[in-house]
Amino acid sequence: MRSILLHVENTPAFEDRFQYALDLARHFRGHLSCFQGISMEAMVSADFAGVGTGMVLDSLREAADEHRAKVEAALGQEDVPWDWETAYGREVANLQRRAALSDVVVMGPLGWGKDGRGASPVVAELVLAVETPILFVPQGCSSFDATHPALVAWNGSREAGNALRFAVPLLREANAVYLASVEEPSKEGRVELPDTDGAAYLSRHGISSTIVELDHSDGTVAYTLVRAAKLRDCGLMVMGAYGHSRLAELLLGGVTRSMLAEPTIPLLLAH
Repeated sequence: MRSILLHVENTPAFEDRFQYALDLARHFRGHLSCFQGISMEAMVSADFAGVGTGMVLDSLREAADEHRAKVEAALGQEDVPWDWETAYGREVANLQRRAALSDVVVMGPLGWGKDGRGASPVVAELVLAVETPILFVPQGCSSFDATHPALVAWNGSREAGNALRFAVPLLREANAVYLASVEEPSKEGRVELPDTDGAAYLSRHGISSTIVELDHSDGTVAYTLVRAAKLRDCGLMVMGAYGHSRLAELLLGGVTRSMLAEPTIPLLLAH
């Protein structure tokens, strides 16, 4: 993971995500590309509210410039190569363009105008629009430790396989990798790959894993996965993102959406 794209937002959760991305870049001797979006959606909302778009644009630009100056000052004190782009327009489309030549996109739980709860619609839409994995870093996670145990949520699907492949660089140094499956009803059209296939794939990359079967009779699948990760002191969870083209809040399957709504540890997502 040498090309790391960081989604920059002026929100309370950004500082932790920023420090995590810096650790990631140092660990992989990578390049950090900072992307700051100024969304046109805010200006459309202002028009409906009777506020001039010019006033809103000036306000957004001023706030963005102040935040950029602050983050660039911090970057100047770090030993990580970086570049910066500020772009106007639809944020997901701009991120999609930058993600095409990135190894991972580091994002967080707060989108513009969000109150900190619920899955960010930007993350929800982007993860289904790109082939690049999304590393979702929650507030409170400010450092990356490659040796922490990791849990891979496995359900035999194509999406889970994609997430596992993308996660290999992050799993190589983990002192334990758990391939965890939760019994769910089989879905029509889903490719079913046994967990032993996932373990065999990891072994070819020199990664040992432990297959774990989880019972969720006393909770949801999302709760069961989070609890299993906490019990094993995991610093990363890997899972496939599921969904089809609908509104952003409805883009993700129930388990993925629940994981994004109240994240507790970094989550690598791939579709």
